[in-house]
Amino acid sequence: MSGWAPKVFWKAVTVTESPEGFGIALDGRPIKTPAKAPLMLPTRALADLVAAEWAAQEGEVRPEAMPATRAANAALDKVSAQFTEVAEIIAAYGETDLLCYRAESPVELVERQARAWDPLLAWSAERFGVGWAVTSGVMPTEQKPETLGRLAGHILRFTPFELTAFHDLVAMSGSLVIGLAVTEGIAPVETLWDVSRIDEDWQTEQWGPDDEAIRLTLHRRTAFLDAARFFAACRC
Repeated sequence: MSGWAPKVFWKAVTVTESPEGFGIALDGRPIKTPAKAPLMLPTRALADLVAAEWAAQEGEVRPEAMPATRAANAALDKVSAQFTEVAEIIAAYGETDLLCYRAESPVELVERQARAWDPLLAWSAERFGVGWAVTSGVMPTEQKPETLGRLAGHILRFTPFELTAFHDLVAMSGSLVIGLAVTEGIAPVETLWDVSRIDEDWQTEQWGPDDEAIRLTLHRRTAFLDAARFFAACRC
């Protein structure tokens, strides 16, 4: 049965509205999550995003082509039940944020990191009232508890749907600051992704491309952009 996949059996995908939110119906039958909870979404924009994925399926249902549906299922079945734990895991990225770890050399890379990362750290410092400790080389640095506490407090104000998307933004970029910048619309999402890839792009320039690395990067970039789209739809 490992190769089995559900077949497309419906003709019409519709968005329904109720006091609880927005649902998705296949030929009038409401969709449920894998845990059998009603697939109820907080905004019409998010419901439209999920509905479009179901409408695009042909022949067999392909979950890998339905990132918004997967994220919605995760928000309802998993994140809602473990909200605080998930928020704490994400906030912990601030302890080793990518933007705080700089190269010692060569000068070109050091300058490239500074041009891209310093403005984001400065923005987050002003926006959230925090201070960042930046280091060079391999030695770790500790962030102030007040910084981590303030950022954790902000993250705890997300909804389960927003937190689900935020998790991928941070995990794919390796930076809590970049994830926050996406949620606040500080720069185009594609630009913020590129900012997270400075070290890898430098290595590629020096040593040439690697096919497997390219494949993994494209996968992570797609997940990052999908998460940004999902987060934005949560607030429409």
